[in-house]
Amino acid sequence: MSGQLLAMHGWAGDSRAWEPWRAAAEPRGWSWHCGERGYGPLLPRIPAWENGSPPGRRGVLVHSLGLHLLPPAVLASADAVVLLASFAAFVPSGREGRPLRAALAGMEARLAGGQAADLLADFLRQAAAPDPADLLPPGPGSEPLTAAGIERLRSDLDLLGRVDRLPAAFPLAARVLLVEAEDDRIVAAASRAALRRALPAATVWQIAGAGHSLLRAPLIEPVLSWLEAP
Repeated sequence: MSGQLLAMHGWAGDSRAWEPWRAAAEPRGWSWHCGERGYGPLLPRIPAWENGSPPGRRGVLVHSLGLHLLPPAVLASADAVVLLASFAAFVPSGREGRPLRAALAGMEARLAGGQAADLLADFLRQAAAPDPADLLPPGPGSEPLTAAGIERLRSDLDLLGRVDRLPAAFPLAARVLLVEAEDDRIVAAASRAALRRALPAATVWQIAGAGHSLLRAPLIEPVLSWLEAP
């Protein structure tokens, strides 16, 4: 079964990271669409389903904060959702979340203080780890930042600290695949566990040795096969 696939990147990323997925999905009969926040040189693009396309599955692929960046109507219409290194609440509740709250406040201060490029470089190193950051695809961290891009980064950093549950539009009847990076230095283990509790019927793949960006994980073909399963 094929249909439409809609992808959304996370904080400090952009839609170019999905190019290997598009290249694999389209020959299998999928219609491919990407959202774009416009942190770097690419223009913002609101993701939307294509009207009048052939019938089939509506699958959503999101990385990290991408789940919370989708328009509610788009998310609600999905019948399959793949969450890559994602979360319902980024900051764990209570005392466990204090270090992350402090880290987010420090990131906000660096953005406000004109250190956006250095902040992105530091963040992307942690997102890539344990792999080297030079394996990351081109993105906002590899080009000069505009004032508009920095403002979008700031706004979405604020969102990162505020999200505390699944989006209200999450399609609870949809098939769900959780892909967890076991060496994730961005999403806390407590946040990954909370997402599993929020979606108890989901299929869970735990990828040993993978960091937040899942750089070396051979995921594309297995995920597409999961999406195509009856």
